[in-house]
Amino acid sequence: MKLNFFCLPEPKQAFWYRSLWVVIFLNFHVLVAPAQDQNAKVLSLSEAIDLGVRNSKNLKLAQSKIDQAISRYNQAQDSRLPTGSVSYTYNHAEILTNKVQLTPEAEPFYLPKHANAAIGTAGLQEIIFAGNKLRYARESTQLLTEIARLDAEKDQEDIVYNITNAYYNLYKLQQSKKVVEQNLQAIDRQIKQAQRFFEQGIVTKNDVLRFQLQRSNVELSRVDLETNRKIVVYNLDILLGLPENTDIQTEQLAPATNQTPALATFMESALANRQELKSLALNGQVADLNIKSLKADVQPSVLVGANAYYLNFKGPFLPQANGFLAPVTAGATIAWNFDKLWLNKNKVSEARIQKTQVDINRDLATDQVKTEVNQNYQNYVKALERITILETAIAQAQENDRTTASQYQNKVATAIERVDAQTELYQAQINLELARADAEIAYYTLLKSTGKISQK
Repeated sequence: MKLNFFCLPEPKQAFWYRSLWVVIFLNFHVLVAPAQDQNAKVLSLSEAIDLGVRNSKNLKLAQSKIDQAISRYNQAQDSRLPTGSVSYTYNHAEILTNKVQLTPEAEPFYLPKHANAAIGTAGLQEIIFAGNKLRYARESTQLLTEIARLDAEKDQEDIVYNITNAYYNLYKLQQSKKVVEQNLQAIDRQIKQAQRFFEQGIVTKNDVLRFQLQRSNVELSRVDLETNRKIVVYNLDILLGLPENTDIQTEQLAPATNQTPALATFMESALANRQELKSLALNGQVADLNIKSLKADVQPSVLVGANAYYLNFKGPFLPQANGFLAPVTAGATIAWNFDKLWLNKNKVSEARIQKTQVDINRDLATDQVKTEVNQNYQNYVKALERITILETAIAQAQENDRTTASQYQNKVATAIERVDAQTELYQAQINLELARADAEIAYYTLLKSTGKISQK
């Protein structure tokens, strides 16, 4: 029994509509198709991911941000070290008026016409206690370093997903081009057979022309596919860091498994591994440290230090004995900026508001992650169900093709019906391959929503 996908009143109209549908179908599903060339570079998905991650400029930029965060953390670590300074000053004075007489009756006295002085200082100080502000600063920069690492992990997740998505789309295009080639071969055989039937007077010349026109339409689709294939392969070369003239082909896709873990498994994984949630949690800790640092401003600070001085009022850098002074001092300082008691009040309030905003954003992000995981899970389950349905459709199309072939050989079915049966079989086969690729993409999309696509 012949399976009719379109109900048209006349076989000739069915033929024309079905031929048009083949062209539309191929152009709809296919953006690009890889060349089936022996010189093409065949890549597995893992090889493509390794190339893309290794050559990604975005990941190199992310690594530079991590290095910058580590540098800032090291700078915060340096803040606990003592501070010191050394200075030396030399002054020369010319005294133009050196006679001094305070009152007309007083005896005048005379100053030297010039004078020299050299002063040198050296000091070393260390903060013993400053309300733990230095510790809070170190902890804060350490958290910011972890946030930078999480951002880099998220960038890698995005890159792995983009490569995976492009890889399976390229696979879909290869399968689409395969059905075009099979269609052309089938049409060529039908053209030869139709010409023999025409010579025997079984069919008209118009039937032969219909097959030839169908071939021209499919040939146009192949030209479009090749043009688009070159564009996408070039873009993949750039993405993977390959030479720009490298042709790429994907490996054959293995059948997808129908066993799917429970939704709760993916949900728990997402809540534990999503980089956005981890970053927001760390940002909450940074906000807590900011509040503690502002509160620490109202506490006194304790500093210890030592200073050495060199005083020489005669001028030479190395004076004679007993010609200079060199006092050395050591002491401790306790300082308290008590104005922070009222100046920091509103700053602490603002910091608490910022902490509340971080907590709210984390709750919103958690809800978004749950929604995303559930949607991607349902799409994956639907993709698996579609594979099962299409496997049944292929069995039906194969039986229909076998029956129609037998009828055509016995002159019971027309050439148009024979081509239609073959087209429906090819359509079912390509639909199954596309569905398998879509299922893989849906699975990786689900993994990406759990934050673990690069760990697969």
